[in-house]
Amino acid sequence: MKRQFFDLGIDVYVPGRWYFKTPTHADGQPLDDPWVFTDGVFIPDPGPLRIPLSRPGKPLDFTSAGVGVTPVFSPRAAEVFRALAPTDVQLFPVQVEGQVEPYFLLVAARTVRCVDEAASEEFKLWTPEDGQPEKVGGYKYVAGLRIDKAKVADERVFRPWGLRSALIVDGELKAALEQTGIVGGKFVEV
Repeated sequence: MKRQFFDLGIDVYVPGRWYFKTPTHADGQPLDDPWVFTDGVFIPDPGPLRIPLSRPGKPLDFTSAGVGVTPVFSPRAAEVFRALAPTDVQLFPVQVEGQVEPYFLLVAARTVRCVDEAASEEFKLWTPEDGQPEKVGGYKYVAGLRIDKAKVADERVFRPWGLRSALIVDGELKAALEQTGIVGGKFVEV
């Protein structure tokens, strides 16, 4: 059977949804690099973290946090990742403002060079003229993202190389998340 893959993003149409600010250290001090969680590689344990709310609302199973657009999951959704993709992700407990039980910040710790530029609707690469040398060659944006599935080995959760904004999950993981009744996320086939 041919594998399917999906970009998991936030569902902005959930009525009364909450929104998160950027994660901080437990004492409220800012992180040195809030984007480290979306680099697509394993990272050292950041220690105790908290996430303040930018807009209170309905607690969700999935949302993203702050400037780094860091994925954050409820305990039941995090358990799906822990069970089905233990070598692809890191899950760090995080205290969300107003919540008793910890949520989990997810690091997709694998990167796959798989963007199918010909099949995607449109893309633009970072260039030296953009003035951000660390991003040159990566994707500034990709509209209508499609991936070359032949380039994906055994990964179930990953970031496409050069596109840290996309969180890709395979079809089995998507089905398991949907079976839990996940609220707050939407899946777009890539």
